[in-house]
Amino acid sequence: MSAPNLRLSSLRRFAISISVLNLLGRSVLGFESSWAQMFVALVTAYATEMVLEVADAWANERPYRFAGGGWNLVDFLLPAHIAGMAVAMLLYTGSWLLPFAFAAAVSIASKALFTVPVNKSRRHFLNPSNTGIAVTVLLFPALAPIMPYQFTERLSGGMSWAFPVLVACVGFFMNWRYAGRLPLVLGWVVGFALQGILRCLLSDLPIMVGLVPMTGVSFILFTFYMVTDPGSTPIDWREQIMFGAAIALVYSVLVLAHVGFAFFYALFIICFARGLLLHLKAAKSETYLPTESIPNRY
Repeated sequence: MSAPNLRLSSLRRFAISISVLNLLGRSVLGFESSWAQMFVALVTAYATEMVLEVADAWANERPYRFAGGGWNLVDFLLPAHIAGMAVAMLLYTGSWLLPFAFAAAVSIASKALFTVPVNKSRRHFLNPSNTGIAVTVLLFPALAPIMPYQFTERLSGGMSWAFPVLVACVGFFMNWRYAGRLPLVLGWVVGFALQGILRCLLSDLPIMVGLVPMTGVSFILFTFYMVTDPGSTPIDWREQIMFGAAIALVYSVLVLAHVGFAFFYALFIICFARGLLLHLKAAKSETYLPTESIPNRY
């Protein structure tokens, strides 16, 4: 399967998975956020994506990427759908609606505002969903990411452990078959385990204290569905491992500094740092181009 087709297949499957999880969450699992909040996040994400696409198409005098029929429009909106669903699932604001609109708009806008040159084009380097949640929680301290218990609140017995296993298996398969981000998952999981063990040893706590978070559904979702975003993570397997391990390292530093919601902030910091490095790399490459190959900017 070619790279564009593989990316589209990955987007479709992730969109279906996160949609099913949101629907089950609000009808069976006991999600804290409401149906109205989910629809607000989705509509805002769709609208922001469309407005930015129209503005960019006008500015560059090119056709709209969503033109060409209904299915093309659906495929165009898949990233916005995933971001909207992620915000709806991972943000807790009580009964407020506007924070979901704000987080969804920030998620989509970050793709247009924070880009880096890659192979004669530009690509975003921030994880959209994570950026929307991190910025919203940072600017509005009264808000918070979801309560971890909501994913299994209404489950009991064997289902309370079977459901996390199912979510992990589906995530593992999609990252292996479509996203190609298993090395990143390995770097993040091993790094998280090591930092947890080290913190416990330094604090004279039982080792299990540092490892227990890895058993929660929120950790599984973050591992397989958030941190592995293909658009904002490296392709090379070595760089993926370093990327995942770096997130675990920053997470540990934030926890030691008593910073809450360290998952989201750690991923945002590493994505931003990677973007700066890519900008420096691009600037260095342009600096050392032969004189005759530098385009005339005047």
